[in-house]
Amino acid sequence: MMICIFSLWGNTPKELIEYPDYTFHDHFGCYLPSYLPRAMILDYIVGRAKANNLRQFIRFNTVVRHVDFIDEKNEFSVEVEDFNKSSLENFTFDRVIVATGRFHVPHMIHIDGVDQFPGRVFHSHDLRDAEEFKGQHVLLIGGSVSADDIALQCVKFGARLVTMSARRQPVEIKWPNEVQLVPIIVRIEGRTAHLNDGSQVDNIDAIIFCTGYRHSYPFMNRRFRLQCSTHQFILPNLYKSLFWNDQPNLIYLGLTKYIYTFYIFEIQARIVHDVILGRIQLPNQNERQTNLNEWLIRDEPTLSSDIFAVIQLQNDYIRDILELLYTNHENRSLSLAKFNFDQCNILLGQAFREKTIDNARYRDASYESVIDSEEKRIVKNKKSWMENIDDSIL
Repeated sequence: MMICIFSLWGNTPKELIEYPDYTFHDHFGCYLPSYLPRAMILDYIVGRAKANNLRQFIRFNTVVRHVDFIDEKNEFSVEVEDFNKSSLENFTFDRVIVATGRFHVPHMIHIDGVDQFPGRVFHSHDLRDAEEFKGQHVLLIGGSVSADDIALQCVKFGARLVTMSARRQPVEIKWPNEVQLVPIIVRIEGRTAHLNDGSQVDNIDAIIFCTGYRHSYPFMNRRFRLQCSTHQFILPNLYKSLFWNDQPNLIYLGLTKYIYTFYIFEIQARIVHDVILGRIQLPNQNERQTNLNEWLIRDEPTLSSDIFAVIQLQNDYIRDILELLYTNHENRSLSLAKFNFDQCNILLGQAFREKTIDNARYRDASYESVIDSEEKRIVKNKKSWMENIDDSIL
């Protein structure tokens, strides 16, 4: 469950991604259904930035080309390209925070014969309009979040058939009749896909790789470049998935994935803020490494994309970093405390049950806010998601 990246709606109830200090009700001034179009979610995020006047701290038309740490000077050297001036500049900093996200460099896999496929082949990153597949047979490689959403989007806009090929056994979910699930594809011949059980899928018009994204930080010196599996939740080399263990003044922020995205990032940002200001003290390097090793061992089951293992690990991680945040006792009164995490887990279970009952209709359900506030109301969509062809509005 993540926020979508093209013309889809959110696939997570807004109640699970709501900022405690700036709710959807605060922004829009009205009550809304739980599943919102991408445009509204973007407007909400931008609105919070505007409300806090963040643009004054952002330098635009600039790209970081290289980051390294100068041991003799105990400082970071950062090379920056200014597009306005077409020039390179060098700066030094005491700390560097890498907050570029990780959903922009597609992770592709190789399948024999796919390069000779006569139809369109691309990664889900490049999908802009599912209506182009009306009347077609679309093959999706992958069985996670992107594949789920794209399958439904293609059906919604009139695809004749959608075939999903995944390496793991799918969760029991009710799919529309136009969606079929098949085992791993071993090769492509013409418009036919051959599967590892000896069967085949014929008359394919388009192939979409829904194989996730890879971590990519080419601007970082190799010794500080984060490298890990696309499925890892706990990030290697990073204490609390934040602080580079050998050099904790280097911070990777907002790279963990899955459900409570905004909430996790908010906690992480507050921890980084307090560490920089000296309000939270990190343990020594050996203690940090011991803690990191324990979490990496716990992360091993999630490498198989076990969604239930990931959810449990994420819940435990949130509680763990909250405890770190609360070592500064002043933080216990933060707006973050208004986020009822236990209620979130109940809501998540309800949302997942709706998805298993009918994957095409789960976005029609709505839920009550989990923020500790009197401003709560359940609002239903006026039109079901499958019937609402305009993905830009409610």
